[in-house]
Formats: sequence, structure tokens, C-alpha cells
Amino acid sequence: MRLGELVGKEIVNLCNGARLGVIGESDLIIDGQSGLVQSIILPRRVNLLNLWVDRQQLIIPWEAVRKIGSEVVVVELDQTNALVRI
Repeated sequence: MRLGELVGKEIVNLCNGARLGVIGESDLIIDGQSGLVQSIILPRRVNLLNLWVDRQQLIIPWEAVRKIGSEVVVVELDQTNALVRI
């Protein structure tokens, strides 16, 4: 699958049905040697004084991806243990 085919797909968590973000607004970490995707980095927006600010990043390991559909990417992610960078 090409990156262009992933752009615009909504990421949905299988564990709780939450919409986590859109692939086009995220970054991918790709292994330089193999060319394989290692993880998806989603910006997490926070509302501060009625201004949306990107404050955190949610890192989704590629192993958490369960299904790529025509409109959504389903991931299985326990968000209580998910890696979040500020």
C-alpha cells in the first residue's frame, strides 16, 4: 500500500471506539534500512483559552494496526499504556 492511499483515513481504536485522528495530520516513523513503517505519530490537540494547541503526541506502534479499510484504520490500543510525548 502506498502512503497516498493512507492519507485522509480516520484512525479508530478498537478497544473503546475512539477516533484518534487522521493519517494526513500525522507522521510516520519508517525504518531506513527495511522501508517498513514502525509507528504512527498523532498530534493531540488541547484547548487552552479557546485556542487549539498541539501539546502531546500519541505514538501508535504499527503492530497495533488491525485493519486498513477504505475509510478507516482500525488499531487495537490500550490508551492507558500508550506512549505519549509532550
